[in-house]
Amino acid sequence: MVGKVYLVGAGPGDPELITVKGLRYIKEADVILYDRLVNKGLLQYAKDDAQLIYCGKHPQAHTMKQETINHFLVKYAKKGLQVVRLKGGDPFVFGRGGEEAQICVKNHIPFEVVPGITAGIGAAAYAGIPVTHRHISKSFAIITGHQVGDVAAEQQWYHLANGVDTICVYMGVSQLPTIINNLLKYGKDKNTPIALIHWGTLPEQKTVTGTLDTICEMVKKENISNPSMIVIGEVVSLSSQLNWFNEEMRTYMTAAEG
Repeated sequence: MVGKVYLVGAGPGDPELITVKGLRYIKEADVILYDRLVNKGLLQYAKDDAQLIYCGKHPQAHTMKQETINHFLVKYAKKGLQVVRLKGGDPFVFGRGGEEAQICVKNHIPFEVVPGITAGIGAAAYAGIPVTHRHISKSFAIITGHQVGDVAAEQQWYHLANGVDTICVYMGVSQLPTIINNLLKYGKDKNTPIALIHWGTLPEQKTVTGTLDTICEMVKKENISNPSMIVIGEVVSLSSQLNWFNEEMRTYMTAAEG
């Protein structure tokens, strides 16, 4: 009897942002393969006899290769087990969820996708930045910083600079100067607001804002590194006005995690 694979999005960090369905599947799982940025507090809901497998991936240093993860999904599901693949954010937003779903199809294994709140929206919201706003931003794009240097991707920068109001960049801190240069090259104003949100939605969240012209120096000064979400666009200017994630919220979350 074949089991089932559940591709579950855990959200951007705050454990309370997981969906009701996602939490239910964590509680029912026989095996949980979880990523580095998944809040470990969610694992406390697993069954006592559930097998927990860490699949963390650091930039340039993967604890487990994707091929090995795929192998485990197939292996345990074919044993008739309920397998949860727990991912930070959303499984289908730069989470390789599509690839893992294809592996399930190839091996005739039933699967289900449980969407999660992706960092481009969640981290921005916790920094007081709405990615859309009726008077400021009527469109937004989510891109990966890993595409920098890709010849085909270079052709997209003109459209990003001229056709999108808000740009959310994942995994882009190391490529920040190149990202900015590309946007400026294709017409983006140097005074366009930009924010970097480090450890978004967690008590240690830190937000640095500036403009395309000033942000690199500010990021260097504030020592901002990954994991950080980059948000570019006029909506970033609302951050100081809409910043609801205050010290009271941080204290509450820290106490709850403790």
